[in-house]
Amino acid sequence: MDAVSESRVASNSGIVAQYRDRTPRSRAWAEEAAVLLPSGIAHDSRHVDPYGVYIDRAAGPHKWDVDGNRYVDFFGGHGALILGHCHPEVTAAVTNALQRGTQFGASHAGEIAWSRAIMRLVPSAERVRFTSSGTEATLMALRLARAHSGRARMVRFKGHFHGWHDHMTSGYSNHFDGSPTPGVLDGVADAVTLLSPGDVAEARAFFAAQGGEVAAVILEPTGSSFGQVPLRPEFLHELRALCDAHGALLVFDEVVTGFRATSGGAQAAYGVRPDLSSFAKIVAGGMPGAAVAGRKDILDLLDFEVMAAAGREKIGHPGTFNANPVSAAAGVACLGILAETDANDVATATAVKLRRALNEVLAETGTPWAFYGTFSGFHTFMNPNGRTIDPLAFDPFEWSFDELKSQPKHLASRLRVALLVHGVDTNGRIGGFTSATHTDDDVAETAAGLRGAIAMLRAEGEM
Repeated sequence: MDAVSESRVASNSGIVAQYRDRTPRSRAWAEEAAVLLPSGIAHDSRHVDPYGVYIDRAAGPHKWDVDGNRYVDFFGGHGALILGHCHPEVTAAVTNALQRGTQFGASHAGEIAWSRAIMRLVPSAERVRFTSSGTEATLMALRLARAHSGRARMVRFKGHFHGWHDHMTSGYSNHFDGSPTPGVLDGVADAVTLLSPGDVAEARAFFAAQGGEVAAVILEPTGSSFGQVPLRPEFLHELRALCDAHGALLVFDEVVTGFRATSGGAQAAYGVRPDLSSFAKIVAGGMPGAAVAGRKDILDLLDFEVMAAAGREKIGHPGTFNANPVSAAAGVACLGILAETDANDVATATAVKLRRALNEVLAETGTPWAFYGTFSGFHTFMNPNGRTIDPLAFDPFEWSFDELKSQPKHLASRLRVALLVHGVDTNGRIGGFTSATHTDDDVAETAAGLRGAIAMLRAEGEM
């Protein structure tokens, strides 16, 4: 066995031992993947100690691994699956599209229907441009903002995630001083200003000093990581006013919140109209696909005829899989369901029940943590400073950015594995998303899983 594989199985933890006993086939796949892929994974968030489960199939709110174990799934395709896995209408649309062709190298009617589906729901969408991922969508939004304004500086907020292109790598999980991460040029990082989330006074002071240099402000409108560090709606309105006063653009990154906070996104929920918005995940019905939407005069920078008439150079934008016909079909089907049903409200109502049920487990077991969240999401506060708290009366606005973002890494890792042993899958922050398919039984099963996981952690001396 090589060193990588050995490191994956060496542990004195009883939790890890039970996990290994339940997942021998996942372990075998992980050992093979470790030889082929860095850390054996294709996405950083799938890094699990000792290894992640390998999934064989999924349906509704559940998924089954290669060893036959069933999980209540709150990872939700990284938030893409508001309708759950394999929704029959979305699956039928994808199947029909596959039979017609996966790549035409030409325009097709599906991209028109997809654009209309977005514009039907998103208040600020006057024009749409498709990309293949959320990272590409935020990259295009910033390029449009710079070209439109003739300015260079971008304003972001600490902890907010906007993809992995060069402008976005600092200040999400580290490099909060704005210094470049490995491989990023100093000049790129120097053109980005990181501000404290929710700090109106700091934002006003910055704009008073440098507002004339700002091309755009970009943020997650519910706060970083879908409200792990939540923002008050008043802060969004203040940013709208500051951008208007100083000629800057306001960009909402709705890659997660779009069609999840409400069918019209966070902008519809909070009544703030951004100049540009980025979308991914739900916009393509769980398939690869993303979009930038917003003001016509800004999106016109991509228009051959408009730019030629203006005597200006257009922004170039190729992309082999932009508005891929299969993704377009999934997106049209999914957005149509969200427009015509109460799926968003159902997912949000279930999240409220879930957070309440999990906090009741914490209260019953005397565990000084808390579950909280916005809309159809939830997060775990693991109380890194050991304060006295009441899980049933937890208010995240009373806590600092540092405390909300901090988690004891080893304890969180063990908790995640213990939850997997009890048939519950969350993300690495022990948070996730509900869908319109999660039921009260799933909530009860998850609460029981948390109770069992806490017992395991205590038996092992982890808490």
